[in-house]
Amino acid sequence: MSIRESHSLNWDDLKYFLAVARKGTLRGGAQSIRVNHTTLTRRLSVMEDRVGSRLFDRTRQGLVLTQLGEDLIPHAERVEAEMAAASRVIVGRDAQPSGTVYITLPHGLAMTSLMDDFTAFADLYPDITLNMNFTNDIRDLTRREADVSLRVAGEVTDDVVGRKLVQMSQAAYCTRDYAQRIKDNEGEGLHLIGWHEPEDATTAQWIKESYYPKATLKHRVSELVPLIALAASGLGMAYLACNLGDRQPNLIRAPFQRPIPYRSIWLLLHRDLRNTARVRLFVDFLAERLRSRRNEFWVAGTVALR
Repeated sequence: MSIRESHSLNWDDLKYFLAVARKGTLRGGAQSIRVNHTTLTRRLSVMEDRVGSRLFDRTRQGLVLTQLGEDLIPHAERVEAEMAAASRVIVGRDAQPSGTVYITLPHGLAMTSLMDDFTAFADLYPDITLNMNFTNDIRDLTRREADVSLRVAGEVTDDVVGRKLVQMSQAAYCTRDYAQRIKDNEGEGLHLIGWHEPEDATTAQWIKESYYPKATLKHRVSELVPLIALAASGLGMAYLACNLGDRQPNLIRAPFQRPIPYRSIWLLLHRDLRNTARVRLFVDFLAERLRSRRNEFWVAGTVALR
């Protein structure tokens, strides 16, 4: 007998059918798939109505498959196998997300504990690849030039979701030998290494507002790495974010100062990527790690000569 209205069958129909076929009773079938006995009885009756014939003969020993029921078994089992395979794919992808997360971030963050966070994330999710672009240029997230952007200033457009991770502080750093020359005299006789100030300027507004207003702006650089290297060579003091300066083995915080507010680290991504598993995992992981170490980024207290 052909199956009429077979197009109306669905997986739930076949699931109930297989449960009864394997257990031989309505009660046993209901228990095997953890549904109510009445529910299974009703669903089986509906299925038989749809196919236009009985699938089971009722006997004193239980339910016995009819010829139609026997013919339907291999098809139902194939559907069951396909559904199970599909479930494994879905669960597997959710449990072990894969793919690439494209990240852009400033050069300076490469010298901070963020790199430890990236390594910890990669160890936790080995099937996710991190593609990191270290640049001080701002990438356009709306054009998918990056999935995630870490910045030290927040510029959020309508299509971009911004999350402020941590507030940073900064301080002047120098070598231990250079620190021996520093007295509680507002930096008189000392040198600061600056950035892009005019060549003929020996001071700047940021110096006047610092703890060393009498220090001289004598040397200038255009990049962060040379700034750190020159300060470590003893050329003078350099202002650095505390989470960066504290990691430099050849630098200490200069004495007679207190760390001052600096910029914040922002994590930005396009709002369409919020529900992408690998991107969401990376964003949430990084946010939790950084916020658990707030004291590393925001420090306070007067520094005496060490």
